[in-house]
Amino acid sequence: MRKRIIIFSSVIAAIILLILIFSKSTNDKDEPQFTTVEQGKFEIVVNVTGELKAQNSEDITAPNELRGRTFRISEIKIQDLIPEGTVVDSGDYVATLDRSALSNQLKNTEDELEKSQQTYLKTQLDTTLQLRELRNNLVNLKFDMEEKELVVEQSKYEPPATQRQAEINLEKAKRSYDQELHNYTLKKEQAVASMKEVGINLERQKRERQDMLDVLGKFEIHAPKPGMLIYYREWSGSKRKVGSTVSPWDLTVATLPDLSIMNSQTYVNEIDISKIRKDQSVRITVDAFPEKKFTGKVVEVANIGEQLPNTDAKVFEVVIRVNEYDAILRPAMTTGNQIVTNVYDSVMYIPLEALHANDSLSYVYTRKGKRQIVVTGEMNENYIIIEKGLSAGEQVYLSVPKNPEDFEYTGMELIPVIKQKKEKKKQEEEMRRMEQENALKNKNGNKMMIKGLPGNASIKVSSDKKETK
Repeated sequence: MRKRIIIFSSVIAAIILLILIFSKSTNDKDEPQFTTVEQGKFEIVVNVTGELKAQNSEDITAPNELRGRTFRISEIKIQDLIPEGTVVDSGDYVATLDRSALSNQLKNTEDELEKSQQTYLKTQLDTTLQLRELRNNLVNLKFDMEEKELVVEQSKYEPPATQRQAEINLEKAKRSYDQELHNYTLKKEQAVASMKEVGINLERQKRERQDMLDVLGKFEIHAPKPGMLIYYREWSGSKRKVGSTVSPWDLTVATLPDLSIMNSQTYVNEIDISKIRKDQSVRITVDAFPEKKFTGKVVEVANIGEQLPNTDAKVFEVVIRVNEYDAILRPAMTTGNQIVTNVYDSVMYIPLEALHANDSLSYVYTRKGKRQIVVTGEMNENYIIIEKGLSAGEQVYLSVPKNPEDFEYTGMELIPVIKQKKEKKKQEEEMRRMEQENALKNKNGNKMMIKGLPGNASIKVSSDKKETK
């Protein structure tokens, strides 16, 4: 019995202890949290992920003869390619292209060449026989004409009618000879033209065959200079590797980047792109070496958005130049880029979660039990600037307090300031939109004017005006 009492007492004590612990944690959880209005330096930063690329690079390409006029192949596969990142010297082996497509075309060309050779020989024999027959006819007609001349000479003692008949026969013989001689001249010219035609076709196919043989010897690709080989990235974003194809319009097999100047290529969403400008400073980190810190600046901002594969959002390409050189930096490394779009030397700011909104008003809950209306400025990922309504060092709630209806509104005098600021912002956005539309219209108008100029017109552009002559 005593043992049961002890066990029962222990259970009761444990339950009481759990209740006390739970009550304490609940009280800690329900206790409001505050934050202090800070004052100091404030940065507006756009964080984006990028990929390292060399500013300058040299392409390793398939033979330029693939763009020739004698033959054309739409696609050629890469049969073999050395691993990406391999350091090569000038003349070192890089890749081999698949010869099957060109070899099949070469076989067809050789078949056509053989046919053309037979056609050339046949045309040569036909014209030889034809001209020989014409020459024989000329000889026979000449003999006939000479015979008629002898008859005319012998008929001078004959009656006039017989003499006239002999003269008429001689004239006919001369006409027949002259006509046959003219026909022979025309047939000879015709034969020369036929031989020239089949000869040109034969030479063209010989050149085409030789060009194919020369190009086949260049299907083994070698490095034009020393460097580190990087796989070429196609427009779709995929890398060109074994099994990929090259075409006469894009002969690049791989690249040799200049690692002394590196860029970070990144894409900024359409919401933040209005904040990005050239020459803005950037803090750069490399995912592969998080302990390394680099700096950079924005060197290029795209004016036209694009849609990346497998995404719905529109983005704008931004190119960031890395200021420092480091041998560890390699193309295709992932970078973290903090683009500093604006810096304020001394402003007040609070965490974003401490700010609340009601219709067009922004306010905070102060520790003094007031619902203070505030005028806000720019914000970054975690904080927002407070232009009016609070003082540095003042404490505000981080979240909605209990019984928020008990907090009275203060700062009503700031409402006109907020409305005026919103109206000014709206006007600035409208003005910016109109400037963009006018710039686009002027650009299109200039293109139409240039297109409509007469052939001998020229455009003279000076530093302050444009004249059309």
